[in-house]
Amino acid sequence: MRFLPSVDSVLQTLPMKPEDRVFDQEIVTRIVREQKEAMREEIRKGRYKDADRAALSREMSRRCLHELESLRRPFYQKVINASGIILHTALGRAVLAPEALEEIEKELSGYSRLQIGLGSGQRSRRDEGVERLLRLLTGAEAATVVNNNAAATAIVLNTIGKGREVIVSRGQLVEIGGEFRLPEVMAFSGAKMVEVGTTNKTHARDYERAITEDTVAILRVHPSNYKIQGFTAEVPLEEMVHIAHSRGLILIDDVGAGSLMDMSPFGFDPEPTLQQSVAAGSDIITSSADKLIGASQGGIILGRRDLVQAVRRNQFARILRVGKLTLAALESTLKLFLDPDSAKTKLPTLEMILRTPEELNAVACRMADRLSDLSECAEIHTVPGFSQTGSGSLPAQNLPTTLLAVQPKAMSAQALADRLRLYRTPIISRIQNEQVWMDPRTLRGDEAEDVIQALREILAR
Repeated sequence: MRFLPSVDSVLQTLPMKPEDRVFDQEIVTRIVREQKEAMREEIRKGRYKDADRAALSREMSRRCLHELESLRRPFYQKVINASGIILHTALGRAVLAPEALEEIEKELSGYSRLQIGLGSGQRSRRDEGVERLLRLLTGAEAATVVNNNAAATAIVLNTIGKGREVIVSRGQLVEIGGEFRLPEVMAFSGAKMVEVGTTNKTHARDYERAITEDTVAILRVHPSNYKIQGFTAEVPLEEMVHIAHSRGLILIDDVGAGSLMDMSPFGFDPEPTLQQSVAAGSDIITSSADKLIGASQGGIILGRRDLVQAVRRNQFARILRVGKLTLAALESTLKLFLDPDSAKTKLPTLEMILRTPEELNAVACRMADRLSDLSECAEIHTVPGFSQTGSGSLPAQNLPTTLLAVQPKAMSAQALADRLRLYRTPIISRIQNEQVWMDPRTLRGDEAEDVIQALREILAR
């Protein structure tokens, strides 16, 4: 502890770069104090046992300079996704379409028409633009947006079911990322959850028997992040709607990933779309905006006009409302669905999902060929594999791909993956069988060249 340098001595001797000197002195001092406290705690835990005064001083300077450098770089920086997981939650899920980014830059570079009627000059609803598009695309009477689908489900349940019974199948009591579970969301909303059926089978009669004078709604939750297969049964949405409406109840449909396009013509198992839920007669529908739709994070609520208006009047609506960046990204993304054929190529999420195995094999083989001269540093070849949609979208539907496999000779696969992740543009890969795997499905533009360059630098070093 005595060998730790004083804050003043570090400040006087710290070899700061010219670009570091723009920081306020108080900021630099705070960083030095934080690093000294961190090192003090590490010493208590047994680190630096054999370090002398000079070594601790060097380490302190190194850590402080690293912190200053990290302040100059954006934390939310671009990364290269070579994992093959298209909607990677840790990497921001959907990649925004170039058209969305261009519209954000063009229209939001100054003040924005967020919540003003240009004809009246009076305050208006901020969701008007996206509501118009969602109504056109789905056939719903009304629509609004909150900050994610968990929020959408919670505010709908609070608006419709607070203090009342809402029936849900036991096979649909899902847990989404971050250990958020439907029963807890239901409890938070104030609705009383009534479970029916079993984990693998729920019948129409289960819903009918559970209805009481205190029942207000039936909730269907599409299990978009898993599948139950085998001896199973679920009530079709149309039949659930009939049961609800025949007893004067509301049918709430949580569609999950919320596709606006039927993916079955491309070889995928049928997944519910927002249009299908509206056509089936669901009263109010919730979904994500940032999964199969491909916009930024958001939660879509659409359905009957009176119910959507009730959600807007809920006091939680202001807490959960989205800002101009989310609305602009969603608006420009939804516009791409006005031409479905164009959406397949312009929306990065759909374009990556629909890449052919032949195309991916060609890219992986080309990368391996470009790196063939590094045979002394690593074994580099291609292997067949699978990509994933990710984020609870198209569950259990793996996408065939060809992977670039790199097995370094002078370091472990974990060490190579770590160095790729710490590269100047971080590269996120997978580790399997003591190999680093990289999937061309999620590489964008010239990123394959960036991966080749990074591997050359790291392996040669």
